[in-house]
Amino acid sequence: MATEIKIKNIPTGYQSIISNGKHTIVGDEPVNVKGTDLGMTPTQLVLAGISMCKVATIRNVARRKNIEIGEVDAELTQVAKRNPDGTFTTEVNSAIKIEGDITEEQKAMLIEEADNCYVTRLVKGDWVINESSDLN
Repeated sequence: MATEIKIKNIPTGYQSIISNGKHTIVGDEPVNVKGTDLGMTPTQLVLAGISMCKVATIRNVARRKNIEIGEVDAELTQVAKRNPDGTFTTEVNSAIKIEGDITEEQKAMLIEEADNCYVTRLVKGDWVINESSDLN
């Protein structure tokens, strides 16, 4: 099943109304690049997708294996560097905290599962981003 996102960009700053048909969020850019800072930037939205997948994977695996955990927190950072040939190399680092009375082995296993969540695998995979067509 294909994932579909619709975006309506309005003339104020770079505000974009982002919808999947059921839920809506606002994306924007910071004030220092003439945005209005009313929503997350595109890069932040990508990191949010990766981090949500990681913590949801931990929760899912813990439930399936009957491991009692509390809150799960993640922090992700991203740095993109332009290479001499004009391409980019992007590095994403994450740190995860799992609350609960679990062993170090369980924690390591849950974090390993998180690092292999489907969004991370998707982003690490080969992408073909086709040229945009006219919506009219």
